[in-house]
Amino acid sequence: MSIEGNEHLLVHLEDAVLHLMLNRPDTLNAFSPEMVEGLTAAMESARHHPDIRVVVLSGAGRSFSAGGDVKTMGNQHEPLQVYNHIGKLNELILAMKNLDKPIIAAVHGFAAGAAFNLALACDLIFAAEDSRFVMSFSKVGLISDGGGQYFLPRLIGPYRAKELLFSAEPIEAKKAYDWGIVNHVYPADQLQDEVMHYARRLAAGPTVAYGFTKKIVDRALHATLEEILEQERIAQATIATTEDHQEGVHAFKEKRDPHFKGK
Repeated sequence: MSIEGNEHLLVHLEDAVLHLMLNRPDTLNAFSPEMVEGLTAAMESARHHPDIRVVVLSGAGRSFSAGGDVKTMGNQHEPLQVYNHIGKLNELILAMKNLDKPIIAAVHGFAAGAAFNLALACDLIFAAEDSRFVMSFSKVGLISDGGGQYFLPRLIGPYRAKELLFSAEPIEAKKAYDWGIVNHVYPADQLQDEVMHYARRLAAGPTVAYGFTKKIVDRALHATLEEILEQERIAQATIATTEDHQEGVHAFKEKRDPHFKGK
């Protein structure tokens, strides 16, 4: 099974890591229909691709992404056009959350508007020291879409979330880290190496267990304790039958590093 990109999305698979690079550097990687549809197709394909165990999302050129393409926004006058356009973005966000493999966002430069929300839909965010995160929607008289009003309050609370959404002021990587939005911050020239090093570590891990962990942690944000306990119980009973679990037990007894296969 192959995963194809397009002129707005570069695709590269290496060491079980699928690297998806937004590729409209002349527009700071502003979203295009081709980019969004390509990302959705790649996420859906990655679900069924046994050789893919981790996904890395990054941007070409000077920034991760400027989000929605403001130059084309005025072309969508009818509510139905906007509704259908946002529906395509929603399909992408749901495909990312339904993918039972870790997704890492590698952010440099700006992650603005819907691109900020695209990063939030990932499981981990690694940022360059020069990166800026901004909920820029109010500058053009809009509200956040792409799940921002779902993800952001859960990370930083409703008061800080509303401040970012109302003000459209950018926050630097250091503040994003302090607020719990970003996992790690690195010098810009080290970001890609650090991301790929971490991605390869994840790809060598028990990715079946990672997939269950991702789903349960995400559900825990709006589930009861009883529901999570039962989901953990069911998942553990399933994972206990995997080759990875058996390998982990053998490696522990033999005092060696395990060699997981994601099976």
